[in-house]
Amino acid sequence: IWDKTQTIISKTDLVGTIEYINDVFTDVSGYEDSEIVCKPHNTIRHPDMPKAIFKLMWENIKVGNQFHGIIKNLAKSGRYYWAITNFEYTKDAKGNITNYVAKRKAVPQEIVTKHIEPLYKKVLSIEKASGDVAGEKYLIGYLEDMGVSYVDYVTNLMMDHEKASIPATESEEVKKEKKTGFFSNFFGN
Repeated sequence: IWDKTQTIISKTDLVGTIEYINDVFTDVSGYEDSEIVCKPHNTIRHPDMPKAIFKLMWENIKVGNQFHGIIKNLAKSGRYYWAITNFEYTKDAKGNITNYVAKRKAVPQEIVTKHIEPLYKKVLSIEKASGDVAGEKYLIGYLEDMGVSYVDYVTNLMMDHEKASIPATESEEVKKEKKTGFFSNFFGN
């Protein structure tokens, strides 16, 4: 049972080896610190996740770009959980990235069911039938057809869901403030 108001945090080195996890990570994943620290982060990767999503993620975080990804993770028990991830970067004195800090929160089920699962299932089926490159090409084509990047796609899904929950009586200023600082507010930064 996951208190979905809590944030899962993990810190990795540049190749994705876990160096730190918080108590929420332990509670949700079922892994104790001693079982997961110094292991690859993909230990919790669910087999339903298309490789194309992780390729996009790595292309972005390696250069320090903002990245928000919706990921299905695998708990030690074999159960799964969906989370949206936001990345922060630790840098050395020269400005080089030395670590990735991932913060994860629960994703509204409606977003997963209506948008993410169908897309990921299609990309994964293409990867299995025709290879990873074909899955990636499909995903890129899908996003181009929508006129957005993956990060914009995820951001729009989250903001549209949030906007639907904002009372119609709120002022336009409050709505604009919520929109501009959406992920900062969402992750409590």
